[in-house]
Amino acid sequence: MITFQDVGVTVATPTGPRQLLRHLTVELSQQRVVVLGANGSGKSTLLRLINGLVTPTSGQVEVNQLSPFGRQAAAVRRQVGFVFTDPLSQLLMPTAVEDIELSLRHLVSDRAERHQQALALMDQWGLGRLAQSSVYDLSGGERQLVALLSVLAVRPRVIVADEPTTLLDLRNSRLLHERLAGLDQQIIVATHDLTWAETFDRALVIDDGQLVFDGQPAAAIDHYRHLAAGEPNRTVTEATHQSLDPDSASPDAVADGPDRWPT
Repeated sequence: MITFQDVGVTVATPTGPRQLLRHLTVELSQQRVVVLGANGSGKSTLLRLINGLVTPTSGQVEVNQLSPFGRQAAAVRRQVGFVFTDPLSQLLMPTAVEDIELSLRHLVSDRAERHQQALALMDQWGLGRLAQSSVYDLSGGERQLVALLSVLAVRPRVIVADEPTTLLDLRNSRLLHERLAGLDQQIIVATHDLTWAETFDRALVIDDGQLVFDGQPAAAIDHYRHLAAGEPNRTVTEATHQSLDPDSASPDAVADGPDRWPT
């Protein structure tokens, strides 16, 4: 369970303070959650709060009842794996297998055993042929799969991925979708791929640093499209009211079914 309680993030800029997130209160318990929003909306800030890459200026964040900040930060980071948009930002070693070995260093003390486990993991994922390849010689899709495998090597309970398919072609995007879909961990993903977003269990829409919609992916995508077109749309409060009190909702809203989890 990931919880945000009245979370705000404010940063200093040359023109004054800027609020990246405002009054975010939500609980995430579903296995597959997608976060939608325009560039600069605050969705990456939300994701980075989960493993302490960003520190809130107000409110509280918890991951399985632990804080990603302070004395419990290390424990949270052992539970949360983060996959960045550009895999080269997290592939630190010269070759693919060495990068996975680096991830295993806290779990396997013996160097030879660590190497064998890294090779075995790559074979399981069909990446064994790339083991000795320079990370700079890999395709974008191969790099992203190696980055994901480096995260999975430490057996996290939660995978957070920030637009992981942005730099990938269609074939490699589909491959990454399949790999993520087959995982048992809780998956929290930010993406602009609306077709992929439809496959998730729950969707959040972030706009101008605020949670403006929380519910079923199809309804969330429709809400996001209205925002992108500059059209007026319901607020998250109105969406909640309609889903929890069908007698007060419009006939269209009732026909669409629930579009919100109470927070």
